[in-house]
Amino acid sequence: MDKYQEQPHLLDRHLEWMMNMLLDIIRDSGSPPVLFHLAFKFLYIITKVRGYKLFLRLFPHEVTDLQPVLDMIADQNPKDCETWETRYMLLLWLSMICLIPFDLARFDGNILSEEGPARMPTMDRILEIAKCYLVVSDKARDAAAVLVSKFIVRPDVRQKRMADFLDWTLSMLSKSSFQSMEGTVVMNGMLQALAQLFKHGKREDCLPYAATVLECLDNCKLSESNQMVLRKLGMKLVQRLGLTFVKPKVAKWRYQRGCRSLSANLQAQSSVMQSQKTTVAANEDEDDEEYDIPGEIENVVEQLLVGLKDKDTIVRWSAAKGIGRITGRLPKELADDVVGSLLDCFSFQETDNAWHGGCLALAELGRRGLLLPSRISDVVPVILKALTYDEKRGSCSVGSNVRDAACYLSWAFARAYDPSELIPFINQISSALVIAAVFDRDVNCRRAASAAFQENVGRQGTFPHGIDILTAADYFAVGNRVNCYLSISVIRELSTKALHNLTPRAPEYMANVVLPRLLPLSVGIDLHTRHGAILACAEITHALCKLAEENNRYKCKIIFTINFPSVPDLLKRENAEVYKVIPCMFLTVSEGWQWLINDSLRSLPLASCTARQHVKDSAVSALSALCNEYYINENGEADPALQDELVAQYISELQSTEQMVRCGFSLALGALPRFLLKGRLQQVLEGLRKVTLITPRDVSFAESRRDALIAIAEICQTVGVKGEGSQEEFICKDNVAQIYATLLNCVTDYTTDSRGDVGGWVREAAMTSLMKVTLLLVQNEAELINANICKQIMCWLAQQSAEKIDKFRAHAGSVFLTLLHFDSPPVPHIPHREELERIFPRSEAETLNWNAASEAFPRITQLLGLPAYQYYVLLGLSVSVGGLTETTVRKYSAQSLFDYMKKIQNDSSAMEGFCETLLKVFEDNLHNDRVSVPLLTMLDQMLANGCFDIFTMQGNHPFPVKLLHLCKEEIKRSKDIRKLRSSIGVFCGLIQFQGDMREKVLFQLLLLLCHPFPVIRKTTASQVYEMLITYSEIVDPAIIDEVMAILSDSNCCPTLPQRVI
Repeated sequence: MDKYQEQPHLLDRHLEWMMNMLLDIIRDSGSPPVLFHLAFKFLYIITKVRGYKLFLRLFPHEVTDLQPVLDMIADQNPKDCETWETRYMLLLWLSMICLIPFDLARFDGNILSEEGPARMPTMDRILEIAKCYLVVSDKARDAAAVLVSKFIVRPDVRQKRMADFLDWTLSMLSKSSFQSMEGTVVMNGMLQALAQLFKHGKREDCLPYAATVLECLDNCKLSESNQMVLRKLGMKLVQRLGLTFVKPKVAKWRYQRGCRSLSANLQAQSSVMQSQKTTVAANEDEDDEEYDIPGEIENVVEQLLVGLKDKDTIVRWSAAKGIGRITGRLPKELADDVVGSLLDCFSFQETDNAWHGGCLALAELGRRGLLLPSRISDVVPVILKALTYDEKRGSCSVGSNVRDAACYLSWAFARAYDPSELIPFINQISSALVIAAVFDRDVNCRRAASAAFQENVGRQGTFPHGIDILTAADYFAVGNRVNCYLSISVIRELSTKALHNLTPRAPEYMANVVLPRLLPLSVGIDLHTRHGAILACAEITHALCKLAEENNRYKCKIIFTINFPSVPDLLKRENAEVYKVIPCMFLTVSEGWQWLINDSLRSLPLASCTARQHVKDSAVSALSALCNEYYINENGEADPALQDELVAQYISELQSTEQMVRCGFSLALGALPRFLLKGRLQQVLEGLRKVTLITPRDVSFAESRRDALIAIAEICQTVGVKGEGSQEEFICKDNVAQIYATLLNCVTDYTTDSRGDVGGWVREAAMTSLMKVTLLLVQNEAELINANICKQIMCWLAQQSAEKIDKFRAHAGSVFLTLLHFDSPPVPHIPHREELERIFPRSEAETLNWNAASEAFPRITQLLGLPAYQYYVLLGLSVSVGGLTETTVRKYSAQSLFDYMKKIQNDSSAMEGFCETLLKVFEDNLHNDRVSVPLLTMLDQMLANGCFDIFTMQGNHPFPVKLLHLCKEEIKRSKDIRKLRSSIGVFCGLIQFQGDMREKVLFQLLLLLCHPFPVIRKTTASQVYEMLITYSEIVDPAIIDEVMAILSDSNCCPTLPQRVI
């Protein structure tokens, strides 16, 4: 049913049959209690979606329904938290039955003449039910309030019970306190009942009690409560009391708009359509009857005005509606006083809550025609201020609700007034709404402004260029902030980019007016204003510089204007991270910016995690622009002293104890232009190589190793390749081996910390850098790539392509196929190129989804048949197949491996080669838990799936013997539960091989049966039991039953004795 929440009216034609079906179950005396309550729960769900007011009318309300419903309510337990839907719906049903037009005394008969205990009259029964449920804490309390509003206003009940009921509610209110939870529940029920009663009761019936109720309400001091619901109910009750005090008479002085034709408004051309202008009958036709306004109205209005400033929106909204309702019954003079009091809410001494409540109240007055045209001139300035209201509060700002309410006020004005009334204010309102729709930082405010603008275009027909603006900035277009700021506008950073886009439209205005206004703001006292102003100066300058490339008219002005030296000093004093992103914006900078770039890189550890990458990228891009602009002489070379100082300083920072400092200066070295690297290349590469090494001090510095690898690739592309050149200037035969050694060494980085596999970032960067450097060499001097290096690259990529993490597997596969299929010219010395191209056809290179295990592993396992790749692919598969959890990666990698094993089952040489490689992988990774633990799990699965059946008939075959030895070495002195449990499966699987080794396997299993860890003993007993069922021939038949009994009956996990301390 929840999908109908947005458009519940679609249920209307289905409500009756759904209700009847459920009521049939309820009325059936044979329905079990669970089904009975379930039917009411379904009724509640329907009511929740459609609303109880409409659904209420569908309940059957015959005389015959009264007694059964009363009996069903009497059977309910008010404290049962599981069946509150039943009680809620029964009370709603009873409130509908109470409308039957018969005196309730007729249902009682002659109570006094009946024998036995006295029976309570029906009227009292219903009243007691209502009182009982008004003080419960669940939803039934709301239904009880509805019941009261329908029941107490009956003529027979009103005469006999209304006064007593009001005395009871006021007594309960007086005795309760909102300081306690119980008191809050009771006050909630009483306030709901009173509000509903004064809403539905006749004025002449409620008026005698209104003053007393108001006095009691004042004594409760609900405005001091921290319970939002109580304050809201207080507002509802106050306004209902106010409406009771004044006669239900529509004020004749109200403004009534005449023609409201949308089509007529849209057809209006250049002049304003003169529609049937309604005159305000203020002095001409106003009724002469004197208004009798009681004194309590002043108290009511005062409380509602205070409610407009409440801290909760729902309370302010209720107060605003109350202001609108009561003002419609007041004389013109008093109504004008109310408007004047509302306008007092809009001083800047008031909070954003007062502004928001005031906007809502003015919108209500305008919508009801209670805001006369003579007051429009006072209200429009308020609208304009509210549309841009923004108040700083700590590190954030408030005011979005005020701007949203101001848009609602503009929307209400469009519907309320004749176009001629708003003509003097059209330009102001339309401009403010367009600015709000395009530039407000909150999406709900932009959409509200767009909706208000659209309403004005349709209703008023006088907004200039209305249709054109709506076409570009409709309700959906303004929902995207980037689209608003950068596309429609032809948050500070996006605002400055918008200024960049606007600069080509009016370059003279930007240079002569906007920039002079921004420069003083860039050294102001407010942090956020300075930030925005400097960014804006940068964006405008950037746009003007681009114009200067096309037309030299503006270039000199830019250079002299922007070079203001106070900003670096200001930044140095403040050291605020918010400014660190600024350098990249300026292409024409002074000498002080070099300090700012260096300081930004040194201050990276102080920046927030989300800002670091942006700060780092900004500083590095600024450094590149600065060097290319100022550090090169007319001969295209760098000043030697400056070069030595800059390079030496940056290399020394690479050994900083702060990881982020290493990251920043590594990327800074990678961004240096060629003329600064000339003569210093080997020094720079050696410094970066040291950053990539894993030492005990910086084992967790994965990000710095990643950025150093990125920098090495960038440097290689910057300096270029020259085989016979100097290793201080080019990538050449003397340093290419060192570069490849550094990159290949990082492919094996499997560092982990609390964040997980952080070494994956290093491996990813290493693979990318290997691809860039290799393609660079291939395109220039391919002979620098020897066969051994190429084999290492492709084999390591194949291993990464077989591992379990989707992201890194996909990246490795992409790099692998890029190198394989590169043909400008082809990469030399790729092992088994022809076989690889058959496995990975060029036509499928783009469509192969490496992220999908079901697509990747069937391809990558085929490399097991290629000797050069077998070891590395098997190493990668070990981690995937023996993964910790049962994932799709584990499923498809294992299945692909088993499929490959089936293909070579009858090829003894292939099996021998595979087993030899498998043992080599195990031997090389002994006590390397990252590989050895999942490898044991993989071996367990392979043995269980019969992958080595070809060797089971050969006694003491070398493979199982060597495997047994390696397993014993791996678990020696180990306390790793997962490793030990995996080894149990391998030992049980090795029992299938013939020869003397069986005794050794059984000996290991017996040792594990005596292991100190109970979980190991239990696992061993369970798996040995299963092993003996499968391979019963390994035990003497005479004792097999006894062995099985011992294994099944023994308590391998005895409870440890409790120790009394």
